[in-house]
Amino acid sequence: MLGFNKKTQDASPQENTGGENKVLHFIKTHKKRCIAVVAAAAVLVAVIVPRRSRSASADLAYTQEKLGRRDIVNVYDGNGTINAADSYTVKSLVTGTVLTADFELGDSIEKGDILYTIDISDVENNLASAQLSVEQAQRNYDDAADMQNVRTRISGEVSSFAVAAGDAVQAGQTVATIRDTSVMLLAVDFPAAEAQSFVAGQAAQVMPDTTFETLNGTIRSVSGANPAGDASLMTCTVTIAVPNAGSLTTAQAAVAQVNGVSSLNSAHFTYQREETVAAAASGTVSELCVKEGATVRQDDVILRITGKDLDKQTKNAADSLRSAELQMSSAEKTISHYTIDAPISGTIVDKKVKAGDKLSANDTAMQNLCTIYDMSHLEMKLNVDELKIRSLKVGQEVDITADAVPGETYKGVISSILVAGTTANGSTSYPVTVRIDDMGELLPGMNATAKITTASVKNVLALPNAALVRGSYVLVTKDSPSAANAETSMTAPDGFVYVKVTTGISDDDYIEVKSGLQEGDTIAYDNSSVSATDFYSNTMASAEGDDE
Repeated sequence: MLGFNKKTQDASPQENTGGENKVLHFIKTHKKRCIAVVAAAAVLVAVIVPRRSRSASADLAYTQEKLGRRDIVNVYDGNGTINAADSYTVKSLVTGTVLTADFELGDSIEKGDILYTIDISDVENNLASAQLSVEQAQRNYDDAADMQNVRTRISGEVSSFAVAAGDAVQAGQTVATIRDTSVMLLAVDFPAAEAQSFVAGQAAQVMPDTTFETLNGTIRSVSGANPAGDASLMTCTVTIAVPNAGSLTTAQAAVAQVNGVSSLNSAHFTYQREETVAAAASGTVSELCVKEGATVRQDDVILRITGKDLDKQTKNAADSLRSAELQMSSAEKTISHYTIDAPISGTIVDKKVKAGDKLSANDTAMQNLCTIYDMSHLEMKLNVDELKIRSLKVGQEVDITADAVPGETYKGVISSILVAGTTANGSTSYPVTVRIDDMGELLPGMNATAKITTASVKNVLALPNAALVRGSYVLVTKDSPSAANAETSMTAPDGFVYVKVTTGISDDDYIEVKSGLQEGDTIAYDNSSVSATDFYSNTMASAEGDDE
């Protein structure tokens, strides 16, 4: 069926005279009557009057025009609401008295700025208790984990091991002996009359009985006078420390002199310190960490013990520590909720709670403290039909107008196209976001229209959309240059032929001709092909537009 064509530039001036104005005036003043009359007429025509044949009828009138060139722009337009780039309603997760709220409506804030502080006195003790529990649990875990390590309490030389790797041991069992051989002690008696003048730290000379050499030593201590043998002879025991270069042993004996006074006897050397190391727990010796004769320091691990009981104690202690840490973390998180920071940068557009207000768990309205808009740019949301979505691409420019800002056109750009569409009534639409950086007088909440150029061509052959028949054929006069390409299988009216064409992009009125026609062709189309419904729609739309 031939399409209805809007008035062309070749239309006769007589077709737009005062008579039409009278018709439109009548329609505007009798709109309801016109609706009923036109609808009835449409039904009557559809039922009674048969369509005229497309055969060569001399009475059928066609609008003719020369095929020309023009620019064609395909534009998608849609409506939506202007929104801030981001918005956030700040909520409270706790209750209490608001101590500070040092901001006002319209203030610009940065992400992380403190908005509110709330009294934390009710929860501070919970945090302190949780911290103490963690410290205690940590000590218990450290002790349990260290039970497998057998350590020395002194520095010295590992004299001997009483166990080997793989041996089973019981708690309290001796496993090694540690001796400090760096200094040897010699305890000998001196006459009390002279010894009572000796003091700790005083120099002394020691002569081993096997080498007869003289070694320098230092008085470590002087005991009280004691009777020895003859009651009339009083003695004091003087303990002398002698540095050991490695040659002194407990098998050696020696005498000493202090200020020229000789000791009354000789005595064997003893070790400065000696420790018998015992296992703190039962288990199996898994490893000897040092060799016999090795020098160790205080708290060095000399062997390790493993066992099911030790593993169980360690695991239980670890679980207790983890539990305490979780409780402290929860208490810290709760405390953090009493200081409320700005989640985004932006402008305060609503403030419901101020300093001094009390936040209650029973008052949900008080939990919404304030609202922030990120005005760094604006956004517009469009819901685009599935038939048009493929013509839009991220990065395309958008022209935006708003009734609230008449006469202004703003530039935007498509920033995102989501593939998660919404289906309703058998059609799917997809969310498209337009970013607006040059905001001008636009404000969030304004209704706006977006126009997006999806395709455009310049100076191309173009024919009215109404001239396209069956999607790819055009009626041309027989004297047109392209009539030579006539589609012989189609019957055309006298003086005309059908030509098959390839088309490109279109706008509301014209469509691009890519092939099949050329300049100089005269195209034709039937104005009377418009339906009664189309006539009613176009006429009523015109009348309503005049009302505005």
